[in-house]
Amino acid sequence: MLHALFLGFRQLADRSARRVLLRCLLIASLTFVLLVAAVAVLLASLDPTGLAWLDTGIAIAGSAAALVLAWLLFPVVIAATLGLFAEDVAEAVERRYYPDLPPAQSMGVGESVWATLRFTAVALLLNLLVLPLYLIPGANLLIYLALNGYLLGREYFELVAARRLPGPTVSALRRRLRARLWLAGVVIAALLAVPGFNLVAPVVAIAFMVHLFEGLRRARGLVPDPAVPSPSARVAAARRAGSNGSV
Repeated sequence: MLHALFLGFRQLADRSARRVLLRCLLIASLTFVLLVAAVAVLLASLDPTGLAWLDTGIAIAGSAAALVLAWLLFPVVIAATLGLFAEDVAEAVERRYYPDLPPAQSMGVGESVWATLRFTAVALLLNLLVLPLYLIPGANLLIYLALNGYLLGREYFELVAARRLPGPTVSALRRRLRARLWLAGVVIAALLAVPGFNLVAPVVAIAFMVHLFEGLRRARGLVPDPAVPSPSARVAAARRAGSNGSV
């Protein structure tokens, strides 16, 4: 796992990975700016006490709370955002380190959007439910890492594995490797929690998961090789088989 993480860091030198990261950061940053602005405007429009100085203090505290909430939800937002561009990062990793792999199965736009929305809804709901626990000193970090480690490990693994395996196989493999994937998710959640570094951590996380998946597939034989071809490749193969049969 440490070697896969090291290779994930090296992926930051790849130009195509940096382009994806820039797009994700722009979207995530816009989301957080809108969140903070919306809360600030809402609180400023309220007059809860009728005392100007106290209402101003409440508005400032609310804006600060929005900033803290945005930081806590950053892993969820950036993971959901990166899900729309994960294909580019995974392809860059495979092109550099695994050139022997056949073309992967690309996820359709509708399927990708649906998976992103589903993950975002579940992750936001769970994080909001445990939000009061984040106020407990000492325990908050453990709760944050445990919950988001599960969510991110599952999400990033499925993003990567679904390119090479059919859905039922991905689910079975995820259940079999749940402990290892949770630990990988904890590593990803920790990287995303570091201010400043969390701006580049999403690309590292995808590259890290690709290396982890390929290492498991090759070293343990958990996944058949070669990988699942793309739909277009399967159609082309079927046409070639039909042509040969007719001859």
